[in-house]
Amino acid sequence: MPLEIGKVVEGTVTGITNFGAFIQLPDGSTGLCHISEIADEYVKNVKDYLKEKQVVKVKIIEMSGNGKVSLSIRKACDKKPSKPEKRTESPKVDRKPSYSKPNYSKPSYSKPNKAQGSFEDMLSKYLKDSDEKLKAMKKNANNRRGNGFNRNG
Repeated sequence: MPLEIGKVVEGTVTGITNFGAFIQLPDGSTGLCHISEIADEYVKNVKDYLKEKQVVKVKIIEMSGNGKVSLSIRKACDKKPSKPEKRTESPKVDRKPSYSKPNYSKPSYSKPNKAQGSFEDMLSKYLKDSDEKLKAMKKNANNRRGNGFNRNG
């Protein structure tokens, strides 16, 4: 049976490399299924998807004059070839928040701490500290030249 571009045939995996798999076709020729044509998802290791002597359906996507045949497993299958399960842990549960009833609560305001004092005490302390810092900055500015501070104030 002659090979044609677009035809889906069964072939046998004869070799696996880092970049794909060599597949022997029914007419005796060998084609290459590139790693990007093995599955719709990202394939890191070809051996996770294929084994030698495995029979697979492939679609012929290109034939060159020098006898090279490009194959695709992902285009030949209606469904994706699945990666073998190697899971040893239990599957993770997707926990979604419940939107059935809103959870409203009153905002909590903290009362001023007795050690901090009242608001007026904290404000006067802040003003005193900022005044001291401003005076220190002006004093340092008077000792320097050309830094942009006004020397009159």
